Amino acid sequence: MRLCVLVSGSGTILEAMLEADVEVTLVAADRPCRALDVARTAGVRALLVDRQKFGGFRATFDRAAYSEELARALQGEHIDLVAMAGFGTIVTGDFHRAFPGRVLNTHPSLLPDFAGWHAVAASLKAGVRESGCTVHVATEALDDGPILAQRRVQVFSDDDESSLHERIKAVERVLYPEVVARVMASLAQGREPESVAGALEEN
Repeated sequence: MRLCVLVSGSGTILEAMLEADVEVTLVAADRPCRALDVARTAGVRALLVDRQKFGGFRATFDRAAYSEELARALQGEHIDLVAMAGFGTIVTGDFHRAFPGRVLNTHPSLLPDFAGWHAVAASLKAGVRESGCTVHVATEALDDGPILAQRRVQVFSDDDESSLHERIKAVERVLYPEVVARVMASLAQGREPESVAGALEEN
């Protein structure tokens, strides 16, 4: 199985995957970032598909053209599975259709609760007693798709967004590599990613 990890930032999730011996074929980024250096240091092919060429972060950003270019680049590397790891660009349905059911994502809440970019802040505002992280099959709809695994994190009375998010990320860096490895094994056996749902008990 040929895995591509999509990144935009520091690469801590990528580091966790590499430390867990997940076999990463390609790391692709939408902007220059530390994660590309993490990949190169580990001897993994690093690819920059820079969104600046498609309008950058302006309102004129051509999301459709960027998504098409990214899909083409990954298909050129014969990628079987895509794992988003802090990837900051929302891709179009054309990208998901290029890798149907083969794009994974991790999100800092217990989906379907608190989807969207500000999940941790929304969790605190709602006064929940527990949050966590969710690994799911990504779809064109933001933070939607079949849930593969979740882990819970207690919310403390003195938590702020930063402290809670750090504890969620610590759990995420354990859960996500486990799920990715199981999905890769399932695909190698001819099963779809959803077959791992429920196989990992919540901790």
